[in-house]
Amino acid sequence: MVPQYNVPPAGYNQKSRLAAGLLGILLGTLGVHNFYLGFTTRGVVQLLVSIIGGIFTCGMATVAIAVWGFVEGVLLLAASPSRMYDGHGVILRD
Repeated sequence: MVPQYNVPPAGYNQKSRLAAGLLGILLGTLGVHNFYLGFTTRGVVQLLVSIIGGIFTCGMATVAIAVWGFVEGVLLLAASPSRMYDGHGVILRD
């Protein structure tokens, strides 16, 4: 990435804000939207808490993670495009 301009390097595909938002709403429980955007640590946390926490809390942790993913998805769709970045610091495309 070019440091000052938030321009992706040649060959880098900008991530879609719409795709990330829909993944958050539909598959947010598994953290798929965070994996898509390059936030792998956050995605792994959502996935592990959803699966392991869901087993030990009879699904309550999974419901909490689903709400978390849904809210992140809505925020991705509703926020101004100039404020949304992927894991590499590149602005998301519409």
